[in-house]
Amino acid sequence: MQTLHDTARRGFASDNYSGVHPEVLAALAAANGGHQTAYGADDYTARLQEVVRGHFGEAAEAFPVFNGTGANVLALQSLLPRWGAVIAARTAHINVDEGGAPERVGGMKLLTVETPDGKLTPELIDQEAWGWGDEHRAQPLAVSITQSTELGTLYTADEIRAIADHAHERGMLLHLDGARLSNAAVSLGQPLRAFTTDAGVDILSLGGTKNGAMGAEAVVVLSERAGAGLVYLRKLNMQLASKMRFISAQLIALFEGELWRENAAHANAMAARLRAAVEPLDGVSFAYPTQSNGVFARLPQGVADRVRDAFFFYDWDAAAGEVRWMCTWDTTEDDVDAFAAAVREAVGG
Repeated sequence: MQTLHDTARRGFASDNYSGVHPEVLAALAAANGGHQTAYGADDYTARLQEVVRGHFGEAAEAFPVFNGTGANVLALQSLLPRWGAVIAARTAHINVDEGGAPERVGGMKLLTVETPDGKLTPELIDQEAWGWGDEHRAQPLAVSITQSTELGTLYTADEIRAIADHAHERGMLLHLDGARLSNAAVSLGQPLRAFTTDAGVDILSLGGTKNGAMGAEAVVVLSERAGAGLVYLRKLNMQLASKMRFISAQLIALFEGELWRENAAHANAMAARLRAAVEPLDGVSFAYPTQSNGVFARLPQGVADRVRDAFFFYDWDAAAGEVRWMCTWDTTEDDVDAFAAAVREAVGG
């Protein structure tokens, strides 16, 4: 097949823009050939359970799905009755980037809270954690946090433990959106379970696509309080893959060894390099600390559009001149240096 795109073009718009890591492609090829039982009763999905338990503990159970939205909706559905509601940051992906799927498909109410840095706290949760027993109010029965957050910030393990304890004391369960969980683990210098299972998280969405996979995510159940009905909900929500071995094989390739960590470490390092390169420029400032693989910068008027001619990226808050630059597993030092040079030229120095 003819290549239809310019393979030399690079950008900083999203870690979804990158291709598939060669080791993941090799894993797909290795899983191909012959026949394997469909719908998850295959050798690769069985092996994935072992891999996931190695990271998250012996009670962990993985449900591979196609995408992150599906993982989040399924995870939250399994925590809630029909009258349930989820407390989340206003900037959470489930609130601003999933087309209303949690509410329209999942049938749940989102109760969102303004945060200064994308992170919930027990005090912020309490703004919406009320009204239990009031038949006129959707019942707050789950909290959802994101690690790393949509603003590139991180929760510490102690912060997540405080949220988990606070939620559990009030009869709520804790979901963690881990689309960039690997980036967070690398930045924190901790194993995955340190700020998930060991911190009291009940269920999480495990990301693979942003870290080198082709389209592979999973819902991972961590506690016996979570995951009710997932075996049925996955099919109901059109997230049950018939050829599941090809999703599982990708997640095995990432998480069985150190590839997940290597890819995330590289992406984080490239984001740090980019921030360091543009930080001295006049008129450039930063909205949030760069703690994972995203840089949120504020640029002088007109700079973003001039740079975007060569390197595509998104406005985050156009009115404030705020943009988001994302690095990924295949971002190179040359990419970063060329981009920083383009910003420098556009700024005028």
